[in-house]
Amino acid sequence: MGNQGRPDNDKKLGVLIGGSGLIGGGILNYFKTRSEDEFELLAPNSKRLSLRDPKDIRLYLKRYTPDFIINTAITAIDSNPLLTFETNYLGTLNLARAAVDLGIPYIHFSSAAVMPTGKNLGEEEQLRLTPELANYPKSKLLAELALQEMHRTLGLDYTNIRLAVVYGAHDHKIQGFQRMLFALADQTMPFLFTNQQAMHSYTNAKKVPFFVHHVLNHREEFGGQTFHFVDPNPVSLGQLILTIKSYLELKRPREIFLPYPLAKFGAGCMDALTRLLRRIGIESKMPPELMFLQNFYQTQSLSATKLSHSSFVDPNPRATVFTELPMLIQYYLTRWEDLNLIVPYDKVFFDPGKRAEIFVNDPEQMLTSLGDDVAHPFLDTCMWPRGSDVDSETEDK
Repeated sequence: MGNQGRPDNDKKLGVLIGGSGLIGGGILNYFKTRSEDEFELLAPNSKRLSLRDPKDIRLYLKRYTPDFIINTAITAIDSNPLLTFETNYLGTLNLARAAVDLGIPYIHFSSAAVMPTGKNLGEEEQLRLTPELANYPKSKLLAELALQEMHRTLGLDYTNIRLAVVYGAHDHKIQGFQRMLFALADQTMPFLFTNQQAMHSYTNAKKVPFFVHHVLNHREEFGGQTFHFVDPNPVSLGQLILTIKSYLELKRPREIFLPYPLAKFGAGCMDALTRLLRRIGIESKMPPELMFLQNFYQTQSLSATKLSHSSFVDPNPRATVFTELPMLIQYYLTRWEDLNLIVPYDKVFFDPGKRAEIFVNDPEQMLTSLGDDVAHPFLDTCMWPRGSDVDSETEDK
């Protein structure tokens, strides 16, 4: 097979699909800045390689003959059936077929949407494939089942990485975790749309590239398997919402857990209203996450035991969605203000460390702490292992 497009060096060459997204962008930045001597990663956009076009996949991979393929591409959860099928399932299938032909590893990203509700769910847990499943989980489940079968019958060397609720900066879509944060910042959540028992698993986007790097270098251990890449401890959705509310010093949502039947009725009214507005020419759309409204009231926690027992070492085990909240709130509020999506907050308003307050009212105290501030080297950090921090200034936008 020809390799006329392959760079002339000894690095392992990979192809990343979905490099413009939160997960794909982080992986691309990591491989370009942290492992540039070991790997070279190509990230074609959808104009150069569309997952919906088998010819695109065939021509691109025949031209570059990569050493591995990573697929982080997904459709929006409310996409039409054809787009969802062609991207999430058929695109996955064709990439895996190419990986078999080339004899190379295929790293696939899946979702907790393929799993039932419950506590401490293991990797073997999957929903039953039925016509009633929504398009998004159905397509992701089909993809997982196809990869399992291709591994069994064709020897596909793949690793399936399941993510839960992903949190991280530099996501330009308002979805998932960001949708919740946006609703709070925009003051459109009057009550708590969950209950006190509901717990969910979360995935730190910043850590994903380290795992991908490790998986590529340890194929014997990780080949042909599914791993949950989630924080060890699940999180109470109600507690998370109230913590964000506290940081932002908001009056809403009120600390009232809205029962599911009432929430479902309200969502139905909103859906009827948006359909009415569209009929009279006013653009309106329901948040796609509302199709999973019932999940807000049910626990779904993914077991991280298999991951913890593997050879992978968490680069920052103390980092959780709660420790990252100040950075995430600051990043997204600033972004949404700049885009005029929310009413601007006072720039001094969000300051959990009270630094701005000290600066305004007691500036001499800043100099008092100068000794502690400069006592350690600036370019080295103890928060993340050397060479492992994803630099927020250079991360792919």
